[in-house]
Amino acid sequence: MSVEKPAEQQDSFFILGQTSNGRQFRPSDWAERLCGVMACFKPEGVSTGRDAHLQYSPYVTPTVINGVKSVVVNGKLRQLEPLAYHFVQSFAKDNDLQIVDACIVPDKK
Repeated sequence: MSVEKPAEQQDSFFILGQTSNGRQFRPSDWAERLCGVMACFKPEGVSTGRDAHLQYSPYVTPTVINGVKSVVVNGKLRQLEPLAYHFVQSFAKDNDLQIVDACIVPDKK
């Protein structure tokens, strides 16, 4: 039996800081830089005040997976801003970074 995932979960992925041949991607702060560029893409109602520029977008966030710097890209970004979603995919492909499908677990309410 197959369970259909919502569109934003189908389109969510990780960008791992390793090239296809296993080399570590440089510079070492690449994930923070990429997420900083994408910080302006936020859902309505998220803080846009004086310190808003100091917050990452909830759609593109840095993380570490098994000791490898990575970025989590939430599929909701595709609905909010398709060009931004395409940009992060292209960044990964252009730099030969590994892309892994992700399943975003919803927050408990």
